[in-house]
Amino acid sequence: MIVERQPISREGYDKLREEIRQLEDVDMPRITQAVADARAEGDLKENAEYHGQRETQGMVQAKINQLKSRLANCYIVDKSTLPKGVVTFGSRVTVKNLDDGDVEQYEFVGPGEEDYSSDILKILTTSPLASSMMNKKVGDKVELQVPRGTMRLEITAIDDVQP
Repeated sequence: MIVERQPISREGYDKLREEIRQLEDVDMPRITQAVADARAEGDLKENAEYHGQRETQGMVQAKINQLKSRLANCYIVDKSTLPKGVVTFGSRVTVKNLDDGDVEQYEFVGPGEEDYSSDILKILTTSPLASSMMNKKVGDKVELQVPRGTMRLEITAIDDVQP
């Protein structure tokens, strides 16, 4: 399986690197010590603390592997070099839903930078929504298949977000 490389900002890259550092240098040694302490308590067959710590250790290692894989499939983009006036990585796009008139804003970001809880949804450039808008301009219309049918959007503004 070929994995397409994804753009990421310097800030997003640094955030993922710091999360990996925290897991490897702080969390994993603490868990490893807890496993050793639980092992020292004796019979491992009935030692729930030992088995719980081993499970936690496995989950943290899986998270480290996942984050490293994400970083390996990214390339850092200097947002100042991106074209203006078209939807690209780092753009903040305002769209109007042509069916119900709702207006929403999205910022297209790389792995680790997504945030679905803010007023401006930060979504991955690889998401179907972002992919359908890439390289479009203000006034362009986009149709996107969603579970409820077809979503019809019009791009009403593009703001180029600078670092």
